[in-house]
Amino acid sequence: MGEARRRANQGLPPRKKISAKDDSPRIVSWLPITQKQKDRFYSVTTRGAWIGIALLVVLWLVVRFVGPAVGWWIPADAR
Repeated sequence: MGEARRRANQGLPPRKKISAKDDSPRIVSWLPITQKQKDRFYSVTTRGAWIGIALLVVLWLVVRFVGPAVGWWIPADAR
């Protein structure tokens, strides 16, 4: 017996369909970008920027302190 027929026989309402469509309003009517997509883009790019800043700090620490301490290289300003 199908799901729809079983639900009807038991007096249950039909299952709600899961909508994959983005129902948020568009930014501009002729541009196919919605508010939800814009917010998601801001979120992803902000997270990416913070990750980039953290990687830059780690790289600077390695070049400035870890490398010379381990003997991998000598900084140009160390005399």
